[in-house]
Amino acid sequence: MSKKIAIIGGGNLGASIAEGLIQSEFSRPVEISITRRNLSPLSRFAEQGSMVHSDNKKAVKTAEIIILAVKPYNFADIINEIKATLDPKKHVVVSVITGVWIEQIQKAIGKPVPVSRAMPNTAIAIQQSMTCLAHAGASESQINYIHQLFDQLGKTIMIDEKLMDAATILGACGTAYAMRYIRANIQGGIEIGFDVNTAALIAAQTVKGAAQLLLEKNTHPEHEIDKVTTPKGCTIAGLNEMEHQGFSSSLIRGVVASYKKIAKD
Repeated sequence: MSKKIAIIGGGNLGASIAEGLIQSEFSRPVEISITRRNLSPLSRFAEQGSMVHSDNKKAVKTAEIIILAVKPYNFADIINEIKATLDPKKHVVVSVITGVWIEQIQKAIGKPVPVSRAMPNTAIAIQQSMTCLAHAGASESQINYIHQLFDQLGKTIMIDEKLMDAATILGACGTAYAMRYIRANIQGGIEIGFDVNTAALIAAQTVKGAAQLLLEKNTHPEHEIDKVTTPKGCTIAGLNEMEHQGFSSSLIRGVVASYKKIAKD
């Protein structure tokens, strides 16, 4: 049974969530409320029948699932605005706010409203996100519903909240790491003879296919690498040169450097 959803903060992320839920038919447009100060970017949702306005309390009153998609610096003000309207027997709060912990949200609300935290990535815009979830105070049925909701937007996995910063690095920053690899591959492709558009298509589709192999076959990357590395072949020559130049080491060090930065801040 579908539930009414209020998305507080209709920016890029909030709008992507709404669009994914509607396109997947998980929710009907009339079951979604979206709030934002500047409403013009949300006109397409209003045209479909969603409730689009700037009244956060009104949105909470008419919904059961409250998705907080605001900037971290607006978090305290938004909670203070809606907390009197939140009902522990009716509402589940789902935060996609980077760096704000469940305990902080619970403390700000001041009553036992179930809270979930979700960390999606930018591929949510095409319903291909990797979303990590953590929960506190939610029932099994509520947890299942949140899982189903984010399953419409890509793949989901439950993690301990203490790993949420690490999930941000691996799953969110990881998009940028993958893009940098693809960009480098394109540059290499141009150097060996392709025009930029052809090189971009080959590089992007090859990475997509490689990832899909791992997801569908549930194999280890080295297993798939072994399939294309023949003795004295060009693949192993290229891989070994990359390793001599510190390819894996630099990537690992970059992941760890990003994690140290987010943990420090």
